Amino acid sequence: MSFHFIKDQDFADFLTDLIRAKIVVGPVAKTSRQQEKFVFARLTRVQDLRLDYDVTILPPKKEFFPAKQDLLRFDGPRVKACLEPVEKVLFGVHFYDVKALDMTDALFKEKNEDRNYTAHREAATIVVSNIRKVFPRAFWASIGAEVKPRGHDAWLTQIVGGCVFETGTLKGEALLKFGRFSEASADQVAAARRANEDMGKQCLEQLKGTSASNAKKVRAAFGKEELWTKFAEDCFSCGSCNTVCPTCYCFDVQDWWNIDQKSGARTRTWDACLTEDFAKISLGAGAAENFREERAERFRHRFMRKAAYLNEKLGGPACVGCGRCSAACTADIADPTTVINSIPEA
Repeated sequence: MSFHFIKDQDFADFLTDLIRAKIVVGPVAKTSRQQEKFVFARLTRVQDLRLDYDVTILPPKKEFFPAKQDLLRFDGPRVKACLEPVEKVLFGVHFYDVKALDMTDALFKEKNEDRNYTAHREAATIVVSNIRKVFPRAFWASIGAEVKPRGHDAWLTQIVGGCVFETGTLKGEALLKFGRFSEASADQVAAARRANEDMGKQCLEQLKGTSASNAKKVRAAFGKEELWTKFAEDCFSCGSCNTVCPTCYCFDVQDWWNIDQKSGARTRTWDACLTEDFAKISLGAGAAENFREERAERFRHRFMRKAAYLNEKLGGPACVGCGRCSAACTADIADPTTVINSIPEA
């Protein structure tokens, strides 16, 4: 690990040379009539990069685990795997999204490794950018403090006069050749540390209690059906909260046949546990069973997964406080701070 500094006037040249040499994906603006929103997209010019973004619509996991992904293609007896990783630099990721990627890494490597994910993940270099604008629905400052981000290769922090560039891996070190970097001074490193720490004070939403205490009370509330029925009363079962979540990893797999009925592809797509048919299974002979048929059951399951079920495996809650679910929910009932803070203590 080493600390470097790049002046403001040199940053554009650094990024220009990086874009010329590699595939670079970063946050760009996606304007709407109501407000400016942001997405991760391939950069073709420096001007499009927006490191002052608050949150992206979809998390960066889509670069490694796309919403729709061919696993294999077939043509009669011939079958070809679709393992086609592409080297890229994911530039400007916020630290909470790195924490989410760390969780996804662990879950997709567990037992039978999912190479359709890990191959893409291993081909990437991830550069964190310090948060410069806090999303109004974010609460990352009050959740999972015991879990630190690990999966990044470098960390860029804006301070007066330029940016401190902290490298953590050989991949991060390899990016130094594209810019005019100097060794960061102790004062510059300290300024970068303060810049990252101070942003947490701007999180308007706060989750009360510790990860352990919240996991305990959420688990204890499992049998309080009236409570979950009330929480889920306005749920549309649309799955929007699942779709935008950086730690959701459920998927469905289907074979799609071309018109020749010989060729096609086996494809996986994101799935969502809040939708009505997620837990519906076939019993044969046209019969089926849905073991989470009610909205309250599905709503409860989501919060059990995020706040309690995976804590021991991941070292903390399966939620990083990005606030995407809160913003995406049409009925505005998915906010983890509202729900978890409303559950009585165990």
